[in-house]
Amino acid sequence: MPAFTGKLRLMVLVLWVSCVFIFCEYVIYFPTILRCSWPEMTDHKDFRAPLRALFLSDTHLLGAIRGHWFDKLRREWQMERAFQTALWLLKPEVVFILGDIFDEGKWSSPKDWEDDVRRFKQIFRHPSDMELVVLIGNHDIGFHHEMTRYKLERFEKVFNLTSARIITKRGVNFLLVNSVALHGDHCPICKSVESELHHLSQALNCSVQATHASSSPSSHQQSHNAGGERHRCKDVQKYASSPPVILQHYPLYRASDSKCTGVDAAPPNERYKQFHERYDVLSQDASKMLLWWFQPRLILSGHTHSGCEFLHENRFPEVSVPSFSWRNRNNPSFILGSFSQSDFALSKCFLPEESSVIAVYCGSVLVIALITLSHLSVFRRALRLANRLLGKQKSI
Repeated sequence: MPAFTGKLRLMVLVLWVSCVFIFCEYVIYFPTILRCSWPEMTDHKDFRAPLRALFLSDTHLLGAIRGHWFDKLRREWQMERAFQTALWLLKPEVVFILGDIFDEGKWSSPKDWEDDVRRFKQIFRHPSDMELVVLIGNHDIGFHHEMTRYKLERFEKVFNLTSARIITKRGVNFLLVNSVALHGDHCPICKSVESELHHLSQALNCSVQATHASSSPSSHQQSHNAGGERHRCKDVQKYASSPPVILQHYPLYRASDSKCTGVDAAPPNERYKQFHERYDVLSQDASKMLLWWFQPRLILSGHTHSGCEFLHENRFPEVSVPSFSWRNRNNPSFILGSFSQSDFALSKCFLPEESSVIAVYCGSVLVIALITLSHLSVFRRALRLANRLLGKQKSI
């Protein structure tokens, strides 16, 4: 009977440990993400269903140089479970990752780069009917002074990306920008990106003007002007006639995060630090250029690892998307967006906090320790009682 009781206790202990592990590593993501839902637009006039897009940023997959194996395993497992659970529960049509996919892309050797890409594709695998779009960050190809044509083309080849591109989905234009190249110093890569952005801005303007011209009556003078515009826009690619959503890694210029609020804003000791242009945020000139050329209805960015909502020139809203990894913050999150040609709505979805998972593990270890100690104390009391009885028998 004591042997059976011991085996039963061991089985209960193994079952308890297994349940705690499964809860912390699998189950916890389901109730957390189930609290999230797609936002409803207030002014949805489009007869088509809204486009559902998911945005995340700064995954920072560790590399061979700075990545400790356990840190790698822990953080990448967290991101894989969070991403796969979000896809299964929320079923977005497109996912955008706003740069800094890798932590050491700027240093990676060809062999290490292949290993990083392989792990990325495993973590962020997705069904064929969902599109995954990746943007460039400074850790992927280096800051401006570290950026080379080789590292840029290596990234673009793997992710089928260019440094300036418009993706149109269901009438919604997403402008993808390599913000690392918007340094304004006329480097060859920077000149190429700025030239392509200028071309895209003209194409968008032509698309908007063509729609307005076809939908409104015009005078003789307007017809003459329209003829000139048609000639200028003759060989330009046409896009949906709606202001774009700019997606990039660096935020547009803001002095600091002092106006940012919320549970995922930068901590108070960092919130009031002045940002450095071309390092923490884009320069003022580059920011004005993007706003002037594209008149965006929304800007989504990453880089700071913290959440922020900022209004540029009192009319252009920007949302900084926090990091998706426990390595960069205790409460990672992602953004859910519903889009039509005329409207959009955003909501934030938080992932399990790393501190909560650690607390569950620590609490479980404490419970097991207390139970073990209590059984040991009972065993010791039984031994002492047996010794007393034996002592009495010997004295008789």
